[in-house]
Amino acid sequence: MHNRTKFYGQGKMDKNEQLIDAVLKSAKGQHPPDGRKQLTCTEAFELAKKYEAEIIEVGRICNQNNIRICKCQLGCFE
Repeated sequence: MHNRTKFYGQGKMDKNEQLIDAVLKSAKGQHPPDGRKQLTCTEAFELAKKYEAEIIEVGRICNQNNIRICKCQLGCFE
């Protein structure tokens, strides 16, 4: 799992760390049968927009943290 404790400057996280933190906090539940947490496609796009990141970066964060993106609208995540 990603280390969320790295801070820069005066106790503020950079945008990438903020995005990672937001993805980890937004992931919910346990998806049967593999027990992974989930993030909806809509939430992934909203986080990418909010943190001015490419949607692929949200996908990478999810992959690195074993989070499944569900209810995909456009086929970006499978």
